[in-house]
Amino acid sequence: MIRVISAIIFSLLMTVSAAAQDRFWVQIEALQTLTGAQDRARDYARRLDDVTGFYIGDGYYGIFIGPFIASEAERELARLLRIGTIPTDSFVKNGQFFKQQFWPIGGQAAQIETRTPSATAPTTASRTIPRDPIDAADETPDQALSSEAELTREQRQELQRALQWAGFYDAAIDGAFGRGTRAAMQDWQTANNQEPTGILTARQRAVLFSDFDSVLDGMNLRLVRDDASGIQMLIPTDVVAFTEYQPPFVRFDATGEIPATVLFISQEGDAGKLIGLYEILQILDIIPPQGPRALQRDDFVIEGIGDGIHSYTTATLQDGAIKGFSLVWPQGDDQRRQRVLDEMRASFERIEGVLDPRIAPPTQDQAIDMVAGLSIRQPRLAASGFFVSGDGAVITTLQTVQNCERITFDREYDATVVYSDPELGIAVLRPTAELTPRNVAALQIAVPRLQDKIAVGGYPFNGALNAPTLTYGQVIDIRNLSGDDRFQRLSILPQQGDIGGPVFSDSGAVLGMLLPGADGNSRVLPPEVNFALDAEQIVTALATQGITAQPATVGDPISPVALTQLAADVTVLVSCW
Repeated sequence: MIRVISAIIFSLLMTVSAAAQDRFWVQIEALQTLTGAQDRARDYARRLDDVTGFYIGDGYYGIFIGPFIASEAERELARLLRIGTIPTDSFVKNGQFFKQQFWPIGGQAAQIETRTPSATAPTTASRTIPRDPIDAADETPDQALSSEAELTREQRQELQRALQWAGFYDAAIDGAFGRGTRAAMQDWQTANNQEPTGILTARQRAVLFSDFDSVLDGMNLRLVRDDASGIQMLIPTDVVAFTEYQPPFVRFDATGEIPATVLFISQEGDAGKLIGLYEILQILDIIPPQGPRALQRDDFVIEGIGDGIHSYTTATLQDGAIKGFSLVWPQGDDQRRQRVLDEMRASFERIEGVLDPRIAPPTQDQAIDMVAGLSIRQPRLAASGFFVSGDGAVITTLQTVQNCERITFDREYDATVVYSDPELGIAVLRPTAELTPRNVAALQIAVPRLQDKIAVGGYPFNGALNAPTLTYGQVIDIRNLSGDDRFQRLSILPQQGDIGGPVFSDSGAVLGMLLPGADGNSRVLPPEVNFALDAEQIVTALATQGITAQPATVGDPISPVALTQLAADVTVLVSCW
């Protein structure tokens, strides 16, 4: 019975094969496994009509569109290439040598459920460069050289990429098999216990490519076309799926065990907006601060490495539109990340359209610490400080900057600790790049009067506001509870972020610096009881670093508006990362 059924199936296949003869087809892909070819044919059938599959001999299963007469096939090939729906190396093929048909199964197109992560259904990624079969007969060096000579330039470049990916080749991908490529082949052969001839046999090429391609197993790279953003690109659709539009991003978030994210970036803009986007992206959680980055006139690249993340982000300004993408991948999974990234970069294409900023209406999920639905990277600790010199030196509390991997002023300027005094609890910081403050604190050494009104400049809301606020209080004592006259006791209700901020008199002079805790002991004090380091101690500490503090004298009160402006110019948000 089984033999009878097999004979019937074979007869049907041969009948279909005969029908394919003397007809012309557009060949779009060829694969070496029947299962793989059926999967690819199924994917193509989701978006193209008349998809057919035939076994074409030599271990390859071809995927075609047709049939046509010769002139119609050429026109259809040109049309499909023009709209970008088939691989660029597709070609017209005569069906006279086609063998068994394997798609559609049963002779009819299957009903396929369309997945739509954005405006249109994704299409299957395709790589149509033929691979040598792994079970190919081995070759002598002369035979290997002969078969190698039949490789196209694209196939030779692909071979260089595979050697590069395997860690044996680090020169240009040019398709020229010179001394560097031969040495890489020889090294690969040695590493794989093969005779180091420097010429890969067909079987060796097959093994290399098998390893090269296997890293993409489970990725399901598919060409996603998003008309809203005007971008199409291969993305790993078994790893991420469309989530939402959050201008300037189209978000594709993780769907399984790999915590990956893909962003399409699309917005109208000019050179200024490109720079702004470059700066904003670097404060996001998904882009760690460590890693190479480059900003040029019309494009940028940001690579972030750390905190378990390895991200790559790029964007280009062209014809008034900024477009690019970001791939966020687990740190350490370098081979797979690099292959996915290479495919994404090679397939990225700008198409008509740019993301409308109104495409996503406001929701209850909006937050001040998010940009387009993505979390902003937050510091481990944030407090205040103030400028004490014209070249950007800042004084703050030692507690604020202890055990930091990175210290910043106003989330923008990197800084380092140049001096600290554990007894006084202070630290002097300097920016790593040139920085000129708008104003510098004027320090009053003269003893303040008890009950004088004071105001502390600080960032009580962890930098959520783009300027410092003033918290008002009074001087209660010119000593702390232990009688130490290096510290003043204040009656004030500050927040944690105010610590390290300048204590202003009503004339704008700085009387001291707000300190953390309660008098350095374990006693629980009322919340309004706080302490400040006296200005004279600050002047002395600065002198040890060659910084001459700007002096202040007792003067007339200034208006609240003027004091607010002075605090904005002098006070600094100090962040520990």
